[in-house]
This record gives sequence, structure tokens and C-alpha cells, in this order.
Amino acid sequence: MAKKKSLYGVHPGVYMVQKWVAELKVKTGRSLDEWIAHVKNKGPATEKERRDWLKAEHGLGTNSAWWIAERAEAKALRTRSRRVSASRRAVRRGHVRRFQDWAAADLRSIVEPWPRPRQGCQSCPCQTIVPLYRKHVFAQIKPTTRTRIDLGFALGDTKVAGRLIDTGCFARKTASTHRIPISRLEDIDSEVERWLRVLSA
Repeated sequence: MAKKKSLYGVHPGVYMVQKWVAELKVKTGRSLDEWIAHVKNKGPATEKERRDWLKAEHGLGTNSAWWIAERAEAKALRTRSRRVSASRRAVRRGHVRRFQDWAAADLRSIVEPWPRPRQGCQSCPCQTIVPLYRKHVFAQIKPTTRTRIDLGFALGDTKVAGRLIDTGCFARKTASTHRIPISRLEDIDSEVERWLRVLSA
């Protein structure tokens, strides 16, 4: 039986680290394994000292020095992959799971061909939300109750109108300033469609 393709993609943070590992040899002259061996043989004793040494002696950037020092301590690379895995499990708990999957697919289908089909819409579970993004996040799905999700938007100081609800986040200077509750697929109406297309353009 063919494996079913996942609705959700890999978090951009994971791609970033994969790209870094692939390009490390070309950019620095050493692969990740070679850097780890070098740190263990020639570097200082503690992780913090190793980070500082990699930056000062070898000119590595902060992220590269941090990741190499972590791996030299046999730690996983500092990515969001573990949190993504945990959030995938969390997304699948409770009655909201299947509805959220349907909603994510439906919301993506609205913006996928509009207006930049070459920059397809992606979705990836995080700890508490499922962001929808192209280059940047333009909306987020948040499981709120066992029977409802909230579709969040970053609309700044936009006045509440129609189905929009003020989250209070603009005053707190956090991202999702407005939300639209969705309890059934029919709630993904023309108003939701309009905001998705405006923000994803």
C-alpha cells in the first residue's frame, strides 16, 4: 500500500539546519563530523568555552559555533524538530484532530492558486499552533476547544468588523491580533477567504 502523503510539511527551522550541514564543508573546509572531531581533540573542555573558541579562533558564526559545540557534547542540533514531532502528536489528540486536518487542507486550497502559485502555501505544526505560510506566516490555526479551532490573523490595529474578534494581542505587541472561530467547514466562508487572500498576497 502506498504511503499516504502528509498534509503537513517540515518546519523551516529543520530545513535551515539541513542546509547548513550540507554546505558546511564547502564554506568552512570541514564537514560537521570533522568539526566535532577537531573540537574534541583541540578545543576547550566546556560547551560554552568551545562556542567562544570556535567563534574567536575559527571565525564561525554564532549558530554554527553553537550547533557544533552541542554536537560535540553529543546533543541534538538545536532545531525545532523535537517540538514539531511533539506538536504533531498533540494535534492528533481529541475530537478536533480530523477537523483541523480538513480545515488546514481547505484553507490551503483557497490560497494555493492565488495569487502566486509558484510560492505554494505550506503548513507545519508547532507547539500550540499550525501556521500557514509562504515566505512568511499569514495565518495560524489554533485548536481552542475539543470542537473548535480559531483562525488567527495579524491585522495590526484593524477595527473589529464582521466575524473578526479582537484577541487583545495588538496591545501586547504579539502576532495574532484577530481571530475567526471555526467549528465546522461551512464556517470557512467568503469572509475567511477574503482575509486569507489579502494576507497571503
